Amino acid sequence: MTADRRFADMLHHRAERLGRGDPVAPPLISATTFHLPGLENAAYKYGRMAMPTWEEVEEQLAILEGATVVGFPSGMAAIAAALMCTLSAGQTVILPADGYYTTRLLADRFLAPLGVKIRLIDTKDVDSADFTGASVVFLETPSNPGLDCCDISLAARKAHAAGARLIVDNTTMTALLQRPLDLGADLVVAADTKAPAGHSDVLYGHVSGRDAALMARIAEWRKLSGAVPGAFEAWLLHRGLETLEVRLARMCASAGILAERLSSHPRIKALRYPGLPSDPAHAIARRQMQGFGFLMSFELESEEKAEEFLTRSAYVTQTTSFGGTHSAGERRARWGDAVAPGFIRFSVGVEPVEPLWDAIEQALKPHAKG
Repeated sequence: MTADRRFADMLHHRAERLGRGDPVAPPLISATTFHLPGLENAAYKYGRMAMPTWEEVEEQLAILEGATVVGFPSGMAAIAAALMCTLSAGQTVILPADGYYTTRLLADRFLAPLGVKIRLIDTKDVDSADFTGASVVFLETPSNPGLDCCDISLAARKAHAAGARLIVDNTTMTALLQRPLDLGADLVVAADTKAPAGHSDVLYGHVSGRDAALMARIAEWRKLSGAVPGAFEAWLLHRGLETLEVRLARMCASAGILAERLSSHPRIKALRYPGLPSDPAHAIARRQMQGFGFLMSFELESEEKAEEFLTRSAYVTQTTSFGGTHSAGERRARWGDAVAPGFIRFSVGVEPVEPLWDAIEQALKPHAKG
């Protein structure tokens, strides 16, 4: 099924259930308790177990993923669920050394004390890495924030040959731009806080997979741990998903234009964008992605120059997230990522590209202190 067909099906996922006078948009139902004169045939019993608004969003995401989906209150809650449901004491997990740092902190501070062994591998080295002895291989491609890529199909084959499961964090791409499950991954985790919700006003995450028993375990973890999303957050995510495809189209198109221009700018160093033919990850990105995304990274001369650029960029918000309607830039070294002091992760928003470029170009001009 094409991405266009999946998105069209997602938009009309309620059509067959609609009766005369029913609302087209799913209603926001925030009830946590339900009328239970008996348990027989009760669709809902208690809010920690299931809510109607969650299920509407899970159905939407399931159409996009082509798999069962379990929703969570954040991307990290989804990652924690996937790892806790696939690992036990004495087993080894391989994590990206250059991926989202909070995943490594979770492993170091909570999985390791439970007896889980941790191995770190740079994303660019995954294709040549030996997975022997691992029970779980966790990938992030493109990596956040460096935007290196690895071959998901190859990683899946190697992981399965080693007796390991493959989990892929697909936050930077979404299911519209990259489909890890189709490439052999066992589970996908994603922070829907980013592009799917898209408006910087909701935390949400999900786990998707095609192994019924494993997904049942993920759902049980949510119920027993209490890591449940709120109905209002689910409703907001539904609203964001309705415009995801058109936002991504603009964001990715603009990112391609800006990356090309920035690549020849004299002040920009070490630009990474998988869509550029010169990028080290371009060949892999072309094979396994349906677009090159809206994220790029680059370096300026120093911490001072990077902060000055961000302060002077009229249409760039300084924020620690990405995927929203507003373009966003952040100097990632402030969080302890192993990057240069002047390294900037840049998320392209939905602003018209020429005014956005003008603002970036103006901010890059030498600034006389006076």
